[in-house]
Parts: sequence; structure tokens; C-alpha cells
Amino acid sequence: MLHRPPGPKPHFLIGNIPLASRNPLAVFSRWAEDYGDIFYYRAGWIHVYFLNHPDLIEFVLVRNYQNFLKDRVIQNSRWFFGNGLLTSEGEDWKRQRRLSQPSFHRERIASYAGVMTNYAEQMLSHWQDGAVVDIHEEMMRLTLRIVVRALFNVEAEETQEISGALNVMMRNSIGARMLLPPFFRQLPLPGMFEFRRAVDKLNNSVYKIIHLRRRNGLDTGDLLSMLMEARDEDGGQMNDKQLRDEVITFLLAGHETTALALSWAWYLLSQNLQAQQELQEELDRVLGGRVPNISDLSSLRFVESVIKESMRLYPPAWGVARQVIKEFELSGYRIPAGANVVMSQWVMHRDSRFFPNPKKFDPTRWSTEQCRKLPKFAYFPFGGGPRQCIGASFAMMEAVLLLATITRRFQLHPVAGHPVVPVPSFTLRPREGIRVALRKRPQGAVGNLG
Repeated sequence: MLHRPPGPKPHFLIGNIPLASRNPLAVFSRWAEDYGDIFYYRAGWIHVYFLNHPDLIEFVLVRNYQNFLKDRVIQNSRWFFGNGLLTSEGEDWKRQRRLSQPSFHRERIASYAGVMTNYAEQMLSHWQDGAVVDIHEEMMRLTLRIVVRALFNVEAEETQEISGALNVMMRNSIGARMLLPPFFRQLPLPGMFEFRRAVDKLNNSVYKIIHLRRRNGLDTGDLLSMLMEARDEDGGQMNDKQLRDEVITFLLAGHETTALALSWAWYLLSQNLQAQQELQEELDRVLGGRVPNISDLSSLRFVESVIKESMRLYPPAWGVARQVIKEFELSGYRIPAGANVVMSQWVMHRDSRFFPNPKKFDPTRWSTEQCRKLPKFAYFPFGGGPRQCIGASFAMMEAVLLLATITRRFQLHPVAGHPVVPVPSFTLRPREGIRVALRKRPQGAVGNLG
């Protein structure tokens, strides 16, 4: 059995810290190409084993998942995320998953379809033909309104502090900072004072809503009501702290990842007029000019393919990491306890062994036999195994309905000279946003993309 896989030469003392580099995604991609299915590097004091094959990823996330904890970045984030589904472990996680699962049953998710399209229509009523907008900002506002309504049954305008606080938290959760020991968060480092203040504001807003709901005792049919009413086998319920932790997790997962999937979809579509035309032709054929609803989802195949292809090239969750509990063997190498195992959707989704011409935006690939027979973890935008994202169905429904609602009325075109740079923080965000020019689509003008 070999001790370690091949990997990049370490720098003195620090080893290699790709998340602190100018372009971490390019570094990971180059190392995967140079060293193959499994490579090793040391990031400061952390030993990292990077996996680049579906079978190896499945071993970690499915077949041997009990031998892993969430990685240090997630562990370090518990001070602001709390102990919700994203960060909890063991029996705590199992209990929270059982209590939360009913909130994401198919019928519950479907009930929000009208809210999604209604808010999209409201947004479109303010768009002007010829205007230039940051589509990432637009999608963030839209999906936040939706998730706040789904969670709390209130309008996002009533929770402006939540929006501002979440944005500050995600903007400042970049790269190597999340690997630093906990005491660093108390130091006057750039962004940390703003970060701590945002966490306080978010806590105050969420606890205020929870306490108000406790006092009035109303079941408003939203996700918070379902979480408050959920009972474990022993009759136990979530306390205020547990509710807060799950709400914070759902706020992040319920708007950040969907907003990013849509933002990157618009970025790719704005550069591919042929794909926009195919998308609009499907919408004209299926919808005939009306707003989409839940019954249309099975017919909007190309819309779904656009979302899937966008999440292939620009996965909102760009990487998954786990910490090893007990030493084990993988591919002939010894992986020691305490090491980090990393798997990257960004790298795996661009692997030419599974996706021919992998850097090309090609939604039609999802109707091919090759994609229908992909190994399970060649494509895993929502993770996998027991800890796969609980809101995956909600996110996909939302993304398809919003893309369809917007595309039936507008075409989006790129703005020359605006740099679009993906930044791997907790999620894959565009550093300077994504600026596009809006062009109102003439009714009945299929194919008129001039």
C-alpha cells in the first residue's frame, strides 16, 4: 500500500494553499490534469486528498459516509450557521433531518410554484427594454423574496435586514479565511467586523420572527410553521435555537444557490443566441404566451437542460470536503485520520472522460445516451448520499419556472468589456456581478434574436 498519492511540490512551511491563489479553480483543474484521479497536497497544517473520479467520490459520500465529518471550513462556520442540517453531525443531524423532511415533500414544494412565477412577473414589470442590469443582483433579490415568503409567509420588504446580512456573510466567506482558527474572527481583519455585525443582525431578525410566531400561535402553512409543529418519535420539538439554525441554513440554500444557478445560466445564454432561440421556441410551443405552472415542468425539457448544463459548467456548490474519522485505504493509498478529502463539482463536471468538449455550453448533451448513462458522481450539483441537499427538488423547480417565466418576455445580451470572474467562496459567485442588456421580446417573434 502506497503512503501518499502524487501531488504538487510544497512550498516551505505553508505547503500549497490554492484557495489563497488568484485563481483557485484553475489550480485545482491543472492539478487534476497533472496528477489524475487522486492527488495530495498540504495546506498549512491540513493534509488534503483530492478525488477526481466518480467511483472514489461515491465511496466517500455513499458507501463509507459514516467515516467522515464535515470539513474544517464547515466546522469553522458553525459560529454563524449554528448546528443546522449543513453543519450538524451524527444523531443531531439525523434528528434534524427527520424533523425537517416533511417540509420538503413534493406536495409542499409544488404549493410554492405560483409564488415563484408571481414574484418573477412583478420583477419583469419593472424591467425596461434596453436597460443594463446586474442579473446576479436581480436573481438574488427575486429568490430571496421567494424563500422569505416560503419560510415565513411574509414579504421580503419586511425583512430587509435579512437580505443585507446574508449578502455580507456570503461576500466575506471567501477562500482561505474560512480555514483560519476560530480566534481570528475576533481580530480586526478586513471584512470581519462587517461579518460579525451581519451575523448579529441576521440573528436578531430571525429570532424576532420565531418569537412572534410563538406568541401568536398561528399556523400560516409556511416552512417555519411546519418546523415548529414537527415532532420526533419521542414527541420532542425544535427549540428556538434549533429553529434559528435551520432557518439560516434554508435561507442560504433556498436563495443563494438557485440565484447563482440562474445567474450563470443567463451568463451562458447571453453568449449563445442559438440556445436562447431553442429555449424560446420550446416556451412558445408549450406555453403559448401564458405564465408557466407546475403542470408544465415535464414538458419544459430544454429549459431543464439549460439549468443542468449551467450547473455543470458553473456549479453553485463548487466543492465538497470531508474530514476523515478513521484511517482507511483508497485506490491503494493510505488516507490517515484527520485528513481532508476534497471532491470538486467544478473539476468533475469538466472532465472530458464523461463530457465531450467539456468547456462548451451545450444543453442538448443532456438528451444524449451518453449523459443518460453517466456514472452517478460524474455530475452531482446537489452533493450526494445521505447528506444530499434536502432542498434539491425545490431549487430545480424554482430554477426551471423562473427561467421560463423570464425568457418568455425578455432576451438577455452580454455587455462588452464587463469581466465575469467566478469566485469560489461557500458558493461560486461572480466577483463583479454579471451585467446584461435587456431586450423585450416581441410577442410572436420566435427566432428574432437580432
